[in-house]
Amino acid sequence: MLKSKQLLKQFAKEYANFAPANFQLKRALVVTKLSRYELEQLRHPELTREQLEQKLRDRGTDVEMVLYLHNLHKDFERRIVQSFQDVGCEVKLSSSSLSKDVMSWADVIVPVGGDGTFLLSANRASPLFALSQQKTPIVGFNSDPQRSAGRLLLPKYFSENPEEAVSRIKSGDFKWMHRSRIRTTMLGSNGKIPESTDLFRHTAVKMEQVDTAPEMLDEHMANKYKAKMKRILPYLALNEVFIGEHISARVSHLQLVLDHQDLVNKTKCSGLCVSTGTGSTSWHTSINRITSSDVDDLLKSLPNSDSPDVLRLRENVDEIAQRYNQGLLFAPDDPRLCYSIREQICVGVWPSPSTFKARDFVQSVFIKSHCIDANLVIDGSISYPFNDGAKVLLEICPEDALLTIALD
Repeated sequence: MLKSKQLLKQFAKEYANFAPANFQLKRALVVTKLSRYELEQLRHPELTREQLEQKLRDRGTDVEMVLYLHNLHKDFERRIVQSFQDVGCEVKLSSSSLSKDVMSWADVIVPVGGDGTFLLSANRASPLFALSQQKTPIVGFNSDPQRSAGRLLLPKYFSENPEEAVSRIKSGDFKWMHRSRIRTTMLGSNGKIPESTDLFRHTAVKMEQVDTAPEMLDEHMANKYKAKMKRILPYLALNEVFIGEHISARVSHLQLVLDHQDLVNKTKCSGLCVSTGTGSTSWHTSINRITSSDVDDLLKSLPNSDSPDVLRLRENVDEIAQRYNQGLLFAPDDPRLCYSIREQICVGVWPSPSTFKARDFVQSVFIKSHCIDANLVIDGSISYPFNDGAKVLLEICPEDALLTIALD
């Protein structure tokens, strides 16, 4: 923890010289969303437009709505490009097939769409991916705020007034926000890592394989985790890393070591979700949230369920559930991880030890797989095989924080 605080102070000192007023905006990379219509085109490249639309109608798809949303996004995307060009910026457009070269070119990365497009950009806005020390900031625009919450994007006001947002960014009238990200380090005997797969297009497309050099583990780590080499994956997780069997109905068998302790925790479950503060508003909350009915059922199970005090509480189950769920959230720049065991089996010898918590805050977590056909998935879009014997260390390093632009 002391080392993390020292690093945070070091980075704060460095960014003091990188004040918003000193930000030089000359090149903007606009990352475009893959619309549903474009996805269908990718799935059926052999069909003409007319044939594709007929195929969609035949299966009951509302083609007019699909086209409407596609055009809505494209119109907004053109408006964003024009806004940056109007303040003298050179603009490049890029789809989900982002390369380290085009990411390194930009002064700012501008995902246009929803949170998924933002996460895609954030995974690759990484010195590990670009193989450089450059830290490129990100600012996202919500192309359809009526249908998308866009928690990671600028407020809805700037979807209606993007020109104002770009003008303020150009003039340095904004604030920096730092968001912690998860570094994923594979441990093994030879430093090799399996090929990653791009899930963003909803198809198994092999991604650009970025080389990060393998390193020898020190003697203590090598003995502790029975490994010789480590290799850091080039993609940083802004929301979460999920580990589990590819077939969701199959039980995931995992071993966890928390904060490099000597205790090995064993669990059978429906998967493991390790979240950042940014991700605490997403899957983390979905896994751990409770409903008003849950609160009411708990209160009814009390021995004194008919007492006036409990009856008064039962009148406020909505508020109780809301306060509990709000308490699941933690700050985007929090240096801690929160792991959540999804649907942990609690019977017989599982979990081991029986006191193993299904959710807790940690500084780091080591995971060893005993799964059959499992994957490690970064922010729902980048997947690596993670089968029996595979080992990984998840941690937050202050130098990996994502630099984002915030507007009030």
